[in-house]
Amino acid sequence: MTHATPTPTAPTPTAPAPSVTLIGLGPMGQAMVRTLLEAGHPVTVWNRTPGRAADVVAAGARLAGSPCEAVAASDLVVLSLTDHQAMYEVLGEATAELAGRTLANLGSDTPTATRDAATWARQHGASFLTGGVMVPAPMLGTDRSYVFYSGDEEAFAAHRSTLAHLGQPRFLGSDPGRAQLMYQAHLDVFLTTLSGLAHATALVGTAGISAAEFLPEVMELFHAIPDMIAPDGIAGLGARIDADDHPGEGSNVTMMGATADHVHAASTSVGIDTALPRAVQEHYRRAIAGGGGADGWTRIIDGIRAPLPAAS
Repeated sequence: MTHATPTPTAPTPTAPAPSVTLIGLGPMGQAMVRTLLEAGHPVTVWNRTPGRAADVVAAGARLAGSPCEAVAASDLVVLSLTDHQAMYEVLGEATAELAGRTLANLGSDTPTATRDAATWARQHGASFLTGGVMVPAPMLGTDRSYVFYSGDEEAFAAHRSTLAHLGQPRFLGSDPGRAQLMYQAHLDVFLTTLSGLAHATALVGTAGISAAEFLPEVMELFHAIPDMIAPDGIAGLGARIDADDHPGEGSNVTMMGATADHVHAASTSVGIDTALPRAVQEHYRRAIAGGGGADGWTRIIDGIRAPLPAAS
């Protein structure tokens, strides 16, 4: 019996990774370049201080001679700049090259400035995405890296696989301001937490308790906070806030406000700065004054949403 020899099937060629342009080579921008290069993308870079490009060029990036040349090199142009004003300053001479390209601005600014930047990009024929990178540069591209995006959904879909190398992409909708708000809100929690840790360290330091002794102790409390404030889960806590439901069976505003008073008094008595505990104290005082003393701590959000007018 004769057996036919099967005809070998040629391997399907793999499409080359699309090129990416990256403008802005601070620590985060350089980390983005290296991550994209490692993923196989050709990367063109430009920076106002050309010397900052030396390391990434040595790693395989191509240095453009001008913003025009950099923008022309790729359909996806990632911006890692200080703010949106820097985008206008850098790309002002390259507006003729923007048509048909996607600008992914991963710098930081206000939601209003971000929406204005999206309008500017569209006026020059470009699609616009804004993004907030939620890890420091050394963690970029790791399993713990994630990035919020909003803006042009079609552009996001077209470049999602490329952007995913930087971190898990999380798209928040067409409003360019939403990603910036989510980014700033995360930094709000982060910076306030760091200030709380610094203030608490200074407080115990007045009694000779070292930071090396205190910080491991307070981390126990830090890790227990989710269970303390949301025994049925953080999603449940969020749902109650959204429903304007602030049960105070556990620890109510009056009790928490008394604690805030004690922290402020302790800080005053040992002579350290009281700006942070005074701000927290004011949140609870406003909630109590508004009749929310028997409610749960989440009632303080009402006063935060409607700040008092500045004194004239």
